[in-house]
Amino acid sequence: MTGTSSRRGLGGAPPEPDPDRRTVRRPVRTGMTWGARLLVGGLVMLVAVVGVTALRVWQVARVDDQRPSDAVVVLGAAQYNGEPSAVLANRLKHAEQLWRDGVAPRIVTVGGGRTGDRYTEAEASRDWLIEQGVPSSAVEAVPEGADTLGSLQAVAATARQQGWSSALLVSDPWHSLRARTMARDAGLKAYTSPTRSGPIVQTRETQLRYIYRETGALLFYELTHASVDTASSGLG
Repeated sequence: MTGTSSRRGLGGAPPEPDPDRRTVRRPVRTGMTWGARLLVGGLVMLVAVVGVTALRVWQVARVDDQRPSDAVVVLGAAQYNGEPSAVLANRLKHAEQLWRDGVAPRIVTVGGGRTGDRYTEAEASRDWLIEQGVPSSAVEAVPEGADTLGSLQAVAATARQQGWSSALLVSDPWHSLRARTMARDAGLKAYTSPTRSGPIVQTRETQLRYIYRETGALLFYELTHASVDTASSGLG
């Protein structure tokens, strides 16, 4: 009996585990650390802000908010020796039609010039409008500003000097929200009536590119209240 019992203990059934010896399992960490969560949360917020801003740029671009105003203000774009570029010419045609429709008693053209230019954007625009039959008394050039912000601040100063306050801004659709924001910050009661013609609004690819540019430019302005250089875009 003793021998049989011994053999079973060695080669037979395995011995029962000792109830006093428990295996201690360490907790398994799952999920992200707080730092990672903060990073992901920040990225989600950034994407949301950019997305909402792009949506606002697109929404305002689609709206023609024309109404009786003290002035139609044409935002400047490139000119070549006194001849408006295609972008600027389409803005001027739209502004001329608004004036002929009686929306405002005056058209204000804006935009400075680069070193060596014989004309400023404002002067080239004024001359073009007069050539189309708009009386010189109804056109005023404000040849200041190297970008949208500088030009609109100059227009706001002119408005205060002359005693008027409301402006209907004419530019390309994707530029409308940023221009309106800057004009209102400068003290103008500003609304927008974007042109629907010209090279900037002809293709989907061009439209998407300018929505992208304007989204970044508007975010930069809202963060810094400074202008970003977009002279090469024709949007100022």
